[in-house]
Amino acid sequence: MQLFVNDLTVIDFSYLCPQRGIVGESWIVDITLDGSLNDQSMVLDFGRVKKQIKAIIDDSVDHKLAVPAEHPFTKVSRNQDESGYWVDFMRPDNGSIHLFCPADAYAFVDADEVTMDTVKAYLHGVIKRQLPTNVEGLQLTLRAEQINGFYYHYTHGLKKHDGNCQRIAHGHRSAIQVYLNGMRTPRLEQQWARKWQDIYVGSVEDVVMPNSMQLSEYGRESVGNDHVCYSYQADQGLFELAVPRTENTVIDTDSTVECISNYLAATIKMAEPEADVKVIAYEGVGKGAIGYA
Repeated sequence: MQLFVNDLTVIDFSYLCPQRGIVGESWIVDITLDGSLNDQSMVLDFGRVKKQIKAIIDDSVDHKLAVPAEHPFTKVSRNQDESGYWVDFMRPDNGSIHLFCPADAYAFVDADEVTMDTVKAYLHGVIKRQLPTNVEGLQLTLRAEQINGFYYHYTHGLKKHDGNCQRIAHGHRSAIQVYLNGMRTPRLEQQWARKWQDIYVGSVEDVVMPNSMQLSEYGRESVGNDHVCYSYQADQGLFELAVPRTENTVIDTDSTVECISNYLAATIKMAEPEADVKVIAYEGVGKGAIGYA
């Protein structure tokens, strides 16, 4: 007997990619359970699927940085007081990425790359251990939202957030819509989708010099003028990141989607001073903010 739940959750996260750097992503999760009926004549109560299994998935990947643990670029170490992990992703040509975060900010995927298949295998192992004995099979489907238009992948962290958004490297795959004088303008949507194809959006108040960071030995050897460095203390701990300057945008405000939509609208307004500008910026699937200028 099979039980299925489509659109169980959306995992908004980022991952490390040798070619693209830090990639923000949003994947929709569907699940199918295969098993015998229990004493309630169910494979598993829908309420339990939607609450318990969704929570397992969210706790495992959502709002985290997925790290390909077996890739040769990946170097992982823990500081002496065990308050966090360094992750150094040693891409060549000044493209290295360096983080110091609490353990819960990472999802270490036992593979040499992060893909839908490797994340699915990672989640399968975590979920299967917590299912009742009558559930014998588990199928997961991860899929991206079908977007009829342009979109970009961005990564950020929100130090003032009281939940997991405070983690410095989580992200989204997000649609963008731009209107000038009430008319949809695909050329500007395409322009920003290309500009922010794989981008880290950081706040100027969190920018620091490399010598003020708790860099690992790899970071001390690699981080310089080609990197932008961020550091902040949040409720979950100390978060630090050094990212290539070419894969980064610094804005004057926080990097909430509200501030991002306002930033985009204001920036477009400078190039189109005679137009009324409206920007609909999504944050992953089905949510976002509207900025005007």
